[in-house]
Amino acid sequence: VQLQASGGGLVQAGGSLKLSCSTSGFPLDYYAIGWFRQAPGKEREEVACISNSDRSTYYADSVKGRFTISRDNAKNTVSLQMNSLKPEDTAIYYCAARRPMSSDYNYWGQGTLVTVSS
Repeated sequence: VQLQASGGGLVQAGGSLKLSCSTSGFPLDYYAIGWFRQAPGKEREEVACISNSDRSTYYADSVKGRFTISRDNAKNTVSLQMNSLKPEDTAIYYCAARRPMSSDYNYWGQGTLVTVSS
């Protein structure tokens, strides 16, 4: 089982980045996928999640209206489009997978660093 987050980088405030989570080794269409982030000295935060079935989504208040999560099961990929980035969005971003009826994420990928300069 593998999840690989990519697409991070350095961007100015107000800019955009698109993160991708490539998956393998498990049937993506049976799993909900979440994006998390952790900034230095802060707790890990779930910023977005997309279900496997009706593709319903969840967003943390801090990113609502700026971030969009989407999935392409045929390509085994889940994306996180991040617009209007703020310095407080700076963090390592991770993707993770969980079964739909579980609150626990079973599989985690290594993170990708997003740095937003002011």
